[in-house]
Amino acid sequence: MRFIALVFLVGALAIIAVDCNSEGDALNAFKTNVADPNNVLQSWDPTLVNPCTWFHVTCNSQNSVVRVDLGDANLSGSLVPQLGMLSNLQYLQIQNNSISGEIPSELGNLTKLVSLGLENNKLSGFIPSSLGYLKSLRYMRLNSNKLSGEIPISVLKLVLWGNLKLMNVSDNKLAGTVHHTNKTGFAITTIVQDVKEI
Repeated sequence: MRFIALVFLVGALAIIAVDCNSEGDALNAFKTNVADPNNVLQSWDPTLVNPCTWFHVTCNSQNSVVRVDLGDANLSGSLVPQLGMLSNLQYLQIQNNSISGEIPSELGNLTKLVSLGLENNKLSGFIPSSLGYLKSLRYMRLNSNKLSGEIPISVLKLVLWGNLKLMNVSDNKLAGTVHHTNKTGFAITTIVQDVKEI
């Protein structure tokens, strides 16, 4: 019986270690895809067992990444699809940088995300409809980028779930109009959008 318990414990620890290593790999993929002139990501060492000791990364008691805070870090480059592998991530804050390119649709895998802060960057392309899967999301800040197209219906439906408090998509190149404050039960969602000429 002790042998079975030991095998189970070792197996569980191996699963946790693999999960933590994949999170480190995902964050390292982001690190290698951006320019970091201020060495903000210097502590992001992919040879460590997990990323929980890295600056700007917060983990939960199971050593899983729950928060990435890289606002005002003078980073340039692009987001990577691997960020969608951070399955316990609650806060992704990369605002006030020079991040360009498209928002990866894989961010829609971050179903525990509470706050998505990508404002004041140089992001372009469409808002991925996969962000509509983020039903725990309370704050979506995509303002002051170069996003175009319309806000996907799936993303607008986040209002119906009642968790979304703020969706700021102002100062982009989005088409259509949404000026909406919706009272859904206990939640009030404010959507901020101003249409610019393309």
